[in-house]
Amino acid sequence: MDIDETLALRRNTVRIRRSEIGDAPRVLEAVRASVAELATWMPWAHAGYSLEDTVTWLELCQGGWSKGTQYSFVAVDVASGDVLADCSISQINRMHGFANLGYWVRSTATGQGLGSALARRVARFGVEELRLNRLEILTAPGNIGSQRVAEKAGATREGLMRSRLILRDEVIDAALFSLTTADFGREPS
Repeated sequence: MDIDETLALRRNTVRIRRSEIGDAPRVLEAVRASVAELATWMPWAHAGYSLEDTVTWLELCQGGWSKGTQYSFVAVDVASGDVLADCSISQINRMHGFANLGYWVRSTATGQGLGSALARRVARFGVEELRLNRLEILTAPGNIGSQRVAEKAGATREGLMRSRLILRDEVIDAALFSLTTADFGREPS
């Protein structure tokens, strides 16, 4: 149970695969190269983001994978080896068959369909391999880029959830999108 496949995009050919501890230096580089854009919407991305922060994240991902609580993937440029994006399934509710789908894309890799292709592929993994019925994407109302990724991935905008996220110590609403088994041609489990 894993993903390891290659996609040809407009500017890059990328390999989507499970994230690994050895990715830490390349993930750190991608976050630092994109911190100005990421920090607006993702509190973990900040100017002082370090290799230690990256290793801690990747260890959490690896531990989550072995426990069945989190599944994290990276998109790596085949030519350069650069990490261009990350996508994870987390907050898994096995009783009701749903989870959260989160993603970010390196600033230099936006605008070529990578985010939506990665999100859709990881969601399909969630439906087919993890047997989830639903994946939810939550974005801040002002995060238009993330909303566009969700829409292009085929997610349905369900509405606005009041007081759902905390961003920079402020409670804010969240736009809710979902991908379900029906979006992948499968009936719910």
